[in-house]
Amino acid sequence: MSANLNEKLVIGISSRALFDLDESNEVFEHEGVDSYAKYQIEHENEILRPGVAFNFVKKLLNLNQHGPFVEVILLSRNSADTGLRIFNSIQHYNLEIKRAAFTGGESPFPYITPFGSHLFLSANSEDVLHALAHNCAAATLLPTKAEDQGLEDVRIAFDGDSVLFSDESERIFQKEGQEGFTKNELRDASRPMSDGPFAGFLKALHFIQRQFPEKECPIRTALVTARQAPAHERVIRTLRSWDIRIDEALFLGGLPKYEFLKSFGADVFFDDHPKHCELAAKAHVTTGHVPHGIVNEIKAK
Repeated sequence: MSANLNEKLVIGISSRALFDLDESNEVFEHEGVDSYAKYQIEHENEILRPGVAFNFVKKLLNLNQHGPFVEVILLSRNSADTGLRIFNSIQHYNLEIKRAAFTGGESPFPYITPFGSHLFLSANSEDVLHALAHNCAAATLLPTKAEDQGLEDVRIAFDGDSVLFSDESERIFQKEGQEGFTKNELRDASRPMSDGPFAGFLKALHFIQRQFPEKECPIRTALVTARQAPAHERVIRTLRSWDIRIDEALFLGGLPKYEFLKSFGADVFFDDHPKHCELAAKAHVTTGHVPHGIVNEIKAK
């Protein structure tokens, strides 16, 4: 096993995001940790059903047939004892996941940085907030009956403001409305926006994309934003300043995003707006809520 993860895309994922642990979690919530541990040990030879991020993770790992591009690491609140069922399930599905941290009930976020994770996916919003605070892209996966899009390539969709980019423009929109926002974006059209929490993840994806001819790349990305012209120019110039190629850019002018995500064939979608996330999840798109920026600050009040 390679001891160097520096040139890989590293994804940290919780056990509840990878597998369906709802039944086990019910035991934990109603009967406590001891009963949960007993339940998992008694059922450790029963294979867990795929969870909300299973298809996305499987597709990411399939990229390794082209080269050593991706490392997926299990970051779990389970103990090593209760985690045995999870590893049995990993082996059953032939998932190439070999590294893990089992923290026995504690948050696994302290191990995100030592593993060099570019992205952390979890069902636990508290762990996601900790990861974001330590400059790792992170999202809380919403419950959904995610559909396998049946496409061979990995398709990842991002919102712009507060996700790929900082929330500086969103703050103006919240304070001054559409008119103030548009004036600001026209005035600053040539000034790139600052990095948002998912900029590093996008750049790591782009590094892999550059290893392939454009028409043969097994990763496809999309920007799906509520922006519209003339606020599009600043987005394009920001991506250009990062030397990033995004495959598709959808400027929707406030239209609902979920139908466009289905048309794109998104394996996963990341957005900071809870409402956009809820609608996408209801449309059976694997959706990660990014609890970052002013929209989430307002919601928390």
